[in-house]
Amino acid sequence: ATQLGNGWISTDREFLDLLNPADWQRFFQPNTIAAMLAEHVWEHLTLEQGLLAARTCHTYLRPGGYLRLAVPDGFHPDPEYIGWIKVGGRSPMQLANDHKVLYTYKSLSDLLTSAGFQVKLYEYFDENGIFQYQPWDPKAGMIRRSRSFDKRNRGGRLVFTSIILDAIK
Repeated sequence: ATQLGNGWISTDREFLDLLNPADWQRFFQPNTIAAMLAEHVWEHLTLEQGLLAARTCHTYLRPGGYLRLAVPDGFHPDPEYIGWIKVGGRSPMQLANDHKVLYTYKSLSDLLTSAGFQVKLYEYFDENGIFQYQPWDPKAGMIRRSRSFDKRNRGGRLVFTSIILDAIK
């Protein structure tokens, strides 16, 4: 784990596993964490693991705390993007991914709601391929693979975006 600016602490799976309650119990008390961030993590979990991870985060967030999440967007209208990020997809460098779920804003919101969260959506494509955007504060959780911060998104073309949301306890 490394200390980042503004009170953020970066962790990895070997230090704090979303699926291992003992890791959480070692470092935290329930209802004490103000905010968490996971950028492009949940798609590497099965649906069952994603629900377990969401419930674990919910347990340790304080009331009013939030989990900022970003995952690849299953409603992105570009078939090339979908080819990169779908389960078994391949990136432009021909690397296979290990994605286990392709979320849409609906399926991710449903999963988080079932874990006890209220969901506030910031960026996503809807069923008609229309990009939806609500301003969000990067200081409250920076998502690099976003409309504003991913360098692949230039000239009004959204090449790589994410579903970005806050799951609020």
